[in-house]
Amino acid sequence: MEQITTFGASAYTIGNINLFDGISDPVVATLLQQCAIVRLQADETISPLHNNEACVYAVLRGALGNTLIDETQGIRTEKILPGESVGELSVLDDIAHSSTLKALQETELLVIESGTLWRLIDEAEGVARNLLRQLSFRLRAANAQLRRREKVGEFYRQLSMVDGLTNLHNRAWLNDKLSVLVEEAHAGKRPLSLIMIDLDHFKRFNDEYGHLLGDTALRTAAGVLSAALRPSDFAVRYGGEELIVILPDSNGAAGTMVAQRLCERMRLAVVFADMHMPLPHITASFGVAMLAPQQDADGLLAAADAALYRAKQAGRNQVAV
Repeated sequence: MEQITTFGASAYTIGNINLFDGISDPVVATLLQQCAIVRLQADETISPLHNNEACVYAVLRGALGNTLIDETQGIRTEKILPGESVGELSVLDDIAHSSTLKALQETELLVIESGTLWRLIDEAEGVARNLLRQLSFRLRAANAQLRRREKVGEFYRQLSMVDGLTNLHNRAWLNDKLSVLVEEAHAGKRPLSLIMIDLDHFKRFNDEYGHLLGDTALRTAAGVLSAALRPSDFAVRYGGEELIVILPDSNGAAGTMVAQRLCERMRLAVVFADMHMPLPHITASFGVAMLAPQQDADGLLAAADAALYRAKQAGRNQVAV
């Protein structure tokens, strides 16, 4: 980085710099007169001129790149174009800007040292206003970026709560939400029912027809649940061939009716409509449990699991309570 001239000896004017936009105070030109103009070659990094002093760097020609470490996007480069400046916060904090500023091409910069900027703020009308405007714009831009990151983070969090095969909620979602639903039901003294479902002889089905067709059968079963439930109900892939349905504001009788309906629809579901060789329909066993007073989420799951065991012991393809 070499000094090629001073601002007063150059052809540049304060109109070339956004920080002085709309300012006609002659004090500005006077104070900037002896400020250095430096030239950087492409890929050259900025280095302080005097005693590691904090400075503002205004781009007169070319472009700077400010390398930033982003937790979500990794290392990224922010461009600083002609008219724009960087380093104002370094001056306010009295800390020299780190060597993350690099010329993206041959670039000329006006170097405004800390003492000069403070005099401009104190003596030149409008500089403090423009500085505040620039910093507030950057703050809003940073806040907008944070909001975008939060939205992206929430999107991926939601994505992590969905089973990729069936598009139902997954085990992580159940672990996160079931206890909340149980607490809400207890607090509001409202009923809550849970149905645990196991596809009958699914291992045998996979062994005979292969895992790809087994996946198709699972998706079909998930489609039966999704089509039959209310918007306020929840369908979950618990693991393997086990599914769960959560029914807020539904007592045991209502839960049993829903389970009977699902059992019948499961028997009728067509898994392989386009196959030349007919394959068996899938069936499932259903265990229904209603939330009891003082019962927690684990207790409700255990009760539904016990009911499911009874349905299997009774011959499968049926509902037990």
